[in-house]
Amino acid sequence: MSGEHPMRVVLEQQGPYSFRIDFEGAAFASLRSDEPAPLGSGEGPNPSELLLASIANCLSASLLFALRKFKNAPGPIRAEISAATERNAQGRLRIPRAKVTIRLAEPAASLERFDRALAQFEQFCTVTQSVRDGIEVEVEVIDGDGVAHRTGVDQ
Repeated sequence: MSGEHPMRVVLEQQGPYSFRIDFEGAAFASLRSDEPAPLGSGEGPNPSELLLASIANCLSASLLFALRKFKNAPGPIRAEISAATERNAQGRLRIPRAKVTIRLAEPAASLERFDRALAQFEQFCTVTQSVRDGIEVEVEVIDGDGVAHRTGVDQ
């Protein structure tokens, strides 16, 4: 795996479906995720909520970047994202679509080159564009004997 900014995130199981999530090299505390009842205890966001938060956060930061690129100083923004899971043809739950609403503090007319910022900000969003393009995920499972097992997608 190569890249400009390599990332490593380590998860350690804490409960039936609860994990402590550590972001390697980060200067902040770990995060806890958990599935809602009846599987887990709901003691943190579940993976789907983390995905949605990542999309909305990245889009918000990208919009701020695009606006600031044109010398704007936008006030605080608010973003909301909503989605629902649906079953695919195989009966598995998936998130087929999400809607993001980003609210600016000021009118668009008061922002320099707003139309240009609006036209390009989504292209700056690493997360949203990665999700839209599809992310290749290689999976390896190592058992208690240290034996590595490869898996395929949607097995």
